[in-house]
Amino acid sequence: MSDLAPRDRLGRVLSKQGVDRPPVICTGGMMNAAVLGVMEEEAAPKLPAAHFSSEGMAALAEAVHHATGFENIGVPFCMTVEPEVLGSRIDPGTLACEPKIAAEAYASSAAVDIHDVRTLLKWGRIGTVVQAAYYLKRRNPEVPIIASLSGPVSTAASVVDPLSFLKELRTKPQDAHRVLDYVTRLLIAYAEEVARNGADVIAIGDPTATGEILGPKIFRDYAVRYINQLCDAVHAAGKPVIVHICGDMSRSREYLADLHCDAISTDAKVNLVRLKEDYPQLNTMGNVSTTLLEFGDAEKVSRTTERLVRDGIDIISPACGLSTSTGLDNIRALTGAVKTTRLN
Repeated sequence: MSDLAPRDRLGRVLSKQGVDRPPVICTGGMMNAAVLGVMEEEAAPKLPAAHFSSEGMAALAEAVHHATGFENIGVPFCMTVEPEVLGSRIDPGTLACEPKIAAEAYASSAAVDIHDVRTLLKWGRIGTVVQAAYYLKRRNPEVPIIASLSGPVSTAASVVDPLSFLKELRTKPQDAHRVLDYVTRLLIAYAEEVARNGADVIAIGDPTATGEILGPKIFRDYAVRYINQLCDAVHAAGKPVIVHICGDMSRSREYLADLHCDAISTDAKVNLVRLKEDYPQLNTMGNVSTTLLEFGDAEKVSRTTERLVRDGIDIISPACGLSTSTGLDNIRALTGAVKTTRLN
């Protein structure tokens, strides 16, 4: 099996089939690897321009794949595509700083205007991401193309003032559910469109849905409910799903097994070995510390990665979003260790 193409290796893991070694990936979106070193080393489009051009996005994503050794190609490079479509104002960032929400569209959940989600697909940069996936799939048939979406809770908290929205999850549940239903319907339509046009895998990054912020009951009642609606729709479209949840999940970890995803990606705070022991049905993904990747040395990155491989983690990946100042030497130490660590 050592001659498996990257697309086949990841596909086999996500469908719980045997492989020679774990894939090593970085999904894009909140887990974006378009670091400064890639743009300095590769003759590729630069950020922020590549956020707004389908060909530029595709070319930069290919450059990330070639420069880092990650065994996938991921688009987009930020978490602002969906909030912008839904009316929030974004700061497009710079070469060294990813886009951010400059102003949420609404002050409260009750104020959110509901639009037809099929019409929304024609707005903003959704079409840019979909077209980039189309180009990438045709140019890289052996490499898995991952389209990364912002999760329902994170998207909603980027459209409604986040302090208000998080409070309203408890105080105004009817309004909060109305917004999350709307947001999730858009995410489903977006996922279906990008899946039809080239994405092999859909990744959902929902950092605001962490149990540290929501607590176990709200995590169960909101995050699990709407993430699962999105996962079920992606599966109906014939694609596997990876879900990333940030932070310390100790208070809500029992509900991770309720997620309808094909792999669960976690922060470095989560003990993946213990998670795998407690919930053997889960495919585990992660979780090399991004602090280590930014500030550590390549030898320690290699040792940490080798331990995750030997511990049987199913997919190796950074634990969260990479700082743009993360050095290529450390990223290559991560990807190289996965490919050279012997399991016998």
